[in-house]
Amino acid sequence: MENQSAAKSKYPLLFSEGQLGKLQLKNRIGLAPMTRTSAENNGMPSEAMKRYYTRYAKGGFGLIITEGTYPDEKYSQGYFNQPGIANDRQVEGWKELVQSVQNEGAKIICQIMHAGALSQGNAHAKETIGPSAVQPKGKQMEFYGGQGAFPVPREMTKQDIADVVKGFSQAAKNAKEAGFDGIEIHGANGYILDQFLTDYTNQRQDEYGGSTENRVRLLVETVQACREAVGEGFPVGIRISQSKVNDYTHKWAGEEEDAEIIFSALGTAGLDFIHVTEYHADQPAFKEGGPTLAALAKKHSGLPVVVNGNLDAPELGESVLQSGDVDVVTLGKTALANKDWVNKVSEGKALEELDPQKFFVPDAKIKEFEL
Repeated sequence: MENQSAAKSKYPLLFSEGQLGKLQLKNRIGLAPMTRTSAENNGMPSEAMKRYYTRYAKGGFGLIITEGTYPDEKYSQGYFNQPGIANDRQVEGWKELVQSVQNEGAKIICQIMHAGALSQGNAHAKETIGPSAVQPKGKQMEFYGGQGAFPVPREMTKQDIADVVKGFSQAAKNAKEAGFDGIEIHGANGYILDQFLTDYTNQRQDEYGGSTENRVRLLVETVQACREAVGEGFPVGIRISQSKVNDYTHKWAGEEEDAEIIFSALGTAGLDFIHVTEYHADQPAFKEGGPTLAALAKKHSGLPVVVNGNLDAPELGESVLQSGDVDVVTLGKTALANKDWVNKVSEGKALEELDPQKFFVPDAKIKEFEL
């Protein structure tokens, strides 16, 4: 108990209660969403997934955000063995997992993800779609089952856009039915909503393309539809990034001006929080000496901000919380290596370093030793 008391004195905000909208958290430490391609072939959550997420809850994390979960049986699935929340069977399959996590004292949010042009494994469609027929940068990720260049997507019609919004909103309703404590719309990392937000992947000439105000339109419409689907009391967030899984160094061309437009629009769309992720979340988003992306999100949206990005040491997490720009910190790589990160830090125990070979070779699937 002395160690726990000392750690909580050293990191008072990390270990204080947090709040995202109406979602009450026992601490401000969350698990970041990480794709592990360990669902059943039909998108049903597996027993391994239940044990995996429950293990983090047992390890003290106050918030668990699931890996990206596909919302519809059209073009949204990004990877084979990715979980879905697109049909009644999948909804039923999540209920036991959600309850298991909640029984250990954690809250669990479903991240809803449409891969768009970055899909590299979809049981429901042979082609991919995107805002424009622009080939994605980079190569498919082999540890997620892909190989070679991404195909050129088909440019989306207005009906395709409407279907995407409908898919997200129905998935939000499904997540509420499954017992989740909230949802997070995946608007980051190069997936469909980020493809609309990004200048070089969005070459459209209609109201969804061109200016930053137009390119953020689909994100706003998706948030509004999800809010309408779940009602006022159910937490809804969105994840935003500059970088992408296939373009790590991307920055918004308009820099702080773009940030103001994007975060101001999202701030009035009906969200409870914004989850920003950067390679180093405590570093300036653009120019040396400038504000972080989290600070810009807080300033222009006025919403609670969740932050992710190389904040592995508790001192870094505490520091960004002390800045006043951040409300919750999520951990990825260090959480993989330390599923009881929260308990270890509270007890003054040393943290393990991540060995990527153990977790991502030959693939990203959950390994037996993680359970």
